[in-house]
Amino acid sequence: MVQKQSVDEAYKIAKQRYAELGVDTDAVMAALKKVKLSLHCWQGDDIHGFLFPGQELTGGIGVSGNYPGIARTPDELTSDLHEALSLIPGNHKVQLHAIYAVTDKKKDLDELEPEDFKYWVDWAKQEKIGLDMNGTFFSHPKVKENFTLASPEKDIRDFWIEHGKRSRAIANYFGEALGQQSVNNFWIPDGYKDNPIDKATPRLRLIKSLDEIIKKPYPEKNTIEAFEGKLFGTGIESYTVGSHLFYNNYAISRNKLWTIDAGHWHPTEDVSDKFSAFLPFGKGLMLHVSRPVRWDSDHVVIFDDALTRITRSLVRDNELAKTNIGLDFFDATINRVAAWVIGARATQKALLQGMLAPIEDLKQAEAKYDFTQRLVETEELKSYPFTAVWDKFCQDNGVPVGMDWLNQIRQYEKDVQFKRD
Repeated sequence: MVQKQSVDEAYKIAKQRYAELGVDTDAVMAALKKVKLSLHCWQGDDIHGFLFPGQELTGGIGVSGNYPGIARTPDELTSDLHEALSLIPGNHKVQLHAIYAVTDKKKDLDELEPEDFKYWVDWAKQEKIGLDMNGTFFSHPKVKENFTLASPEKDIRDFWIEHGKRSRAIANYFGEALGQQSVNNFWIPDGYKDNPIDKATPRLRLIKSLDEIIKKPYPEKNTIEAFEGKLFGTGIESYTVGSHLFYNNYAISRNKLWTIDAGHWHPTEDVSDKFSAFLPFGKGLMLHVSRPVRWDSDHVVIFDDALTRITRSLVRDNELAKTNIGLDFFDATINRVAAWVIGARATQKALLQGMLAPIEDLKQAEAKYDFTQRLVETEELKSYPFTAVWDKFCQDNGVPVGMDWLNQIRQYEKDVQFKRD
């Protein structure tokens, strides 16, 4: 077990080292504490939800592994989320999908009401966290030939339009009840496996459907919509209706958020480069932080180069205030609670490292064409003792330091999760 004294001693040295560069580590930790992450509930139960028990995952979505202890009920899932949140420093949010409604009535997606999420709101109040929302536009018989809101069939479109409207009402309920904005994310699987004749008409249908969904105004203090594009997906390799450029333009033209999922781009693209290109024009961003090992494989987020590029861009360009950061991965080959903790703590570490830099001095050097100082300083910062600051941040926020949190996970497995099987 890491001793408090050793953490304090290491932090004292680190604080002095960073102070020599003009970086106030206490102020950095205070800034990091204000950054809320939105944990995705679906990591805990492999995206099954509670609305349609036993329904097969479709829409290009699949989960690998069968680690024991999967959450099967609302109480088991919230227990697991509570355990994860207790090991992540700071105060955060949880993202839900529509299929996580908790109701004793048999309902379809176009029949959901805010009352079907009262269970979650009561739990969120107890945890003192916020809730974000996602409409569930997959794993349903009304996804016909990979089409929903852009379907050529009006009855299919109408079903999903109604579902979209219902999800907005639910998100508004979250914001109203919990006193913090609920981001309502829209992603659809619409597209063609092979080369289409008509690329324009499906997009015109999608625009019309989305406009109908967002027609009713809700107070932005309660909720705002975000729209998520994709390069391609399984079954829609040749044409994606809701492409990145489509939703970029839709978000700007409707004054909504654009969602960037780190796994939805070409593997050679750097998603962090998109932020500063979009935000001068757009209202804001929703991020889905993931790890695409090959492409959109949704591996657990780790502290790697791709993540540090994302967080450094947000910090250096002062874009955190306009960006919502959510996690989006699912791995059933490891303990599902541990996956949340690994991903969230990695994201926070990357944010912290980005903040622990003399950013304004580096910007001034760059503006003076002093690329020597820029390269020397950014390289030296890589070996600065930021981990000592991270340990102190964890300690001050009452969560385990270093790998100590794994002991708590092992005990939770033994006492709770392994007794489910």
